[in-house]
Amino acid sequence: MHTELHPYTLQFKFKAGTSRGSYTEHPVQYLHLIDDDDATHVGIGEYAPLPDLSPDTASAMLFAHETATWHYTRRSLLLSDTAFSRGEEGLQINGLIWMGTYEEMKSRIEEKLQQGFRCVKLKIGAINFDEEVELLTMIRSRFPKDVIELRVDANGAFQPGDDAMRKLDTLARLDLHSIEQPIKAGQWQEMAKLCRQTPLPIALDEELIPNAESLALQGTTDYRSRLLSEIRPQYIILKPSLHGGLAGCDDWIRIAESMDIPWWATSALESNVGLNAIAHWVAQHIERLRRKHGPDFQPLPQGLGTGQIYTNNVAGYPLCLIGDELWCNK
Repeated sequence: MHTELHPYTLQFKFKAGTSRGSYTEHPVQYLHLIDDDDATHVGIGEYAPLPDLSPDTASAMLFAHETATWHYTRRSLLLSDTAFSRGEEGLQINGLIWMGTYEEMKSRIEEKLQQGFRCVKLKIGAINFDEEVELLTMIRSRFPKDVIELRVDANGAFQPGDDAMRKLDTLARLDLHSIEQPIKAGQWQEMAKLCRQTPLPIALDEELIPNAESLALQGTTDYRSRLLSEIRPQYIILKPSLHGGLAGCDDWIRIAESMDIPWWATSALESNVGLNAIAHWVAQHIERLRRKHGPDFQPLPQGLGTGQIYTNNVAGYPLCLIGDELWCNK
């Protein structure tokens, strides 16, 4: 067997705005594992770190190698043997509303609601906070929380202390499901205080990426246990290419579930190559949880709707979006 790296540039359909800047393209590389005796036997994984948002490139390469190996071993893009891979059920996902002007975000919200999404996630922190609250208020005036679940992602845009708590109080009045990463990662004491006092459930995202202060424990179970024990978030959000690959995320899940901390997974803007692997990995965990909790177990909506954001996504993968569910189309 030998390996090859194939570069590719994904083009966004729109300027994808975050609190740390905007993107119009996403350079990636595809890791190919190729059988030396049979060139048709190939496993493909995706290495797709984002500038400024993916400081831990080792996790991204680990994810690429894990998923290429998975594909190589299975000899199929149907990476799991689950109800999802058999086309028997879809994975409910949230509709993602990217940052933009007030009018752009309003238009995107209308589009997701018309498409039938029951869970909508807005990235906030780029425009005036009062305008963002106005958008959320507009949604709530039309759709109560038992009709539409609202999530927001601040990407660390709030300031620790009074600023963050004031904004959490305001957002909590809108019956939101949760807020991701209200303050920048690496401030464990401040984040722990927010999680203890917040009127709105907090989900950790960037916090799960080891920072400079935790290099001695980077990527270890001790680091993960210590972080969750000290901060005690209401949820965690897992991105395999940022949080230690699939194996690292399995570890996060094991520790979080031992502390009764729910989780959901999202793509870190991978193309269909990485998205397909994450979807099959999530499907395996859902079946495990159903065996544990019973057939009526309902997973949280996942963040796996990123297959629609590129003009030149990789074709040939068995994924399709039906309403607010991601399906495996065999």
